[in-house]
Amino acid sequence: MSLRLLKYAFNRDYAEPRWFNTPATLKHSYDVVIIGAGGHGLAAAYYLATQYGIRNVAVLDKGYLGGGNTGRNTTIVRSNYLTPEGVRFYDRSVRLFESLAGELDINLFYSKRGHFTLAHNESTLRTLRWRAEVNKHHGIDSRLVGPDDVKRACPQIDLSCGGQHAIVGALYHAPGAIVRHDAVAWGYARRASQSGVEIFQHTAVTGIDVTAGRVTGVNTTRGKIKTAKVLSAVAGSTPATLKMAGLKSPVDIVPLQACVTEPMKPWLEPIIVSGSLHVYLSQSARGELVMGAAVDPAELHATRSSLEFVTALADQMLDLFPFLAGVKINRQWAGMADMTPDYAPVMGKTAVDGFYLDAGWGTWGFKATPVCGETMAFTVAHDTPHRLIEAFGMERFERLTVLGEKSAAAVGH
Repeated sequence: MSLRLLKYAFNRDYAEPRWFNTPATLKHSYDVVIIGAGGHGLAAAYYLATQYGIRNVAVLDKGYLGGGNTGRNTTIVRSNYLTPEGVRFYDRSVRLFESLAGELDINLFYSKRGHFTLAHNESTLRTLRWRAEVNKHHGIDSRLVGPDDVKRACPQIDLSCGGQHAIVGALYHAPGAIVRHDAVAWGYARRASQSGVEIFQHTAVTGIDVTAGRVTGVNTTRGKIKTAKVLSAVAGSTPATLKMAGLKSPVDIVPLQACVTEPMKPWLEPIIVSGSLHVYLSQSARGELVMGAAVDPAELHATRSSLEFVTALADQMLDLFPFLAGVKINRQWAGMADMTPDYAPVMGKTAVDGFYLDAGWGTWGFKATPVCGETMAFTVAHDTPHRLIEAFGMERFERLTVLGEKSAAAVGH
């Protein structure tokens, strides 16, 4: 480090301001309490403050900022879903992501790569053709391509996949991108804090007061808060939070694992996904290969990782890219995926007045961060669901009006 840099480092006049401030104590009451200081909760707080002038907001988290699924995902952004509701919803999120760095004044390392969903048989190819047509109908840039197109975009891939499951085509989604997850969370946190929102880390919610079917307060490890509106955005902790409000959970919690390799010289431009092989990968700006698979087969409220995951993933990855045989795995981790029966989120109002839910994200929640914040802020401010999330209400499970998003969301990507 140069002496000139040291001079500025120890000069108070050049000190970097704090990204967000945490008051010493909770206030007696807040207009809105948001449970969960991940991307979704922080984005909702930001939009409540900046778009609706609701600044008396507390964001609470039992851990640290962005320490849940926001910090445990694989940072892929896309909108090539199957249902019209999903396509419109995620398209809005992609559009928000594209201008988010300027809005939050932070480098998010947003990088458009293109997204290939591989087909290894005719059945999968038919489903991808269906998705392509739905996408085109809603103005989404997706199209069916052949194996030669995949090879041109990624020369290192083995189209025969070791002779076991040859690639017969793919759905190509040009807007597919990657973005730094921690930067998204911290960017929203800073802007929300600057707008008057208070963020409390290591503050667990221990109970939710409900009187005559309406929220009246929240109990925490730092004291009790009076409030008429509570937004739950806690992913894997959703069942426990719903139980506090006297509501039945529509989600199952299963681990979703991922891993990264040692840094490599850049060679992989697009994002590669195979639902049949249950693998997906991209290369980060640091040169690491970010890889993952489907959720674990059994329900478990834990973030443990396993040898079975990484060995099975490596086996499938080497079918796609045999030259990776000597590459080392640097680290692996897991998040808690909240899976719904129809693989679509649960958002909006609930049977308890003043209690709002943002959950059911399974393997695809990070890419929805901006649009979730925007739509949930609208819903909380107006006490009515935003038009983009009307189909995602919890009541659909009682009415049996479920959505069929599994074929576009079943792999953790």
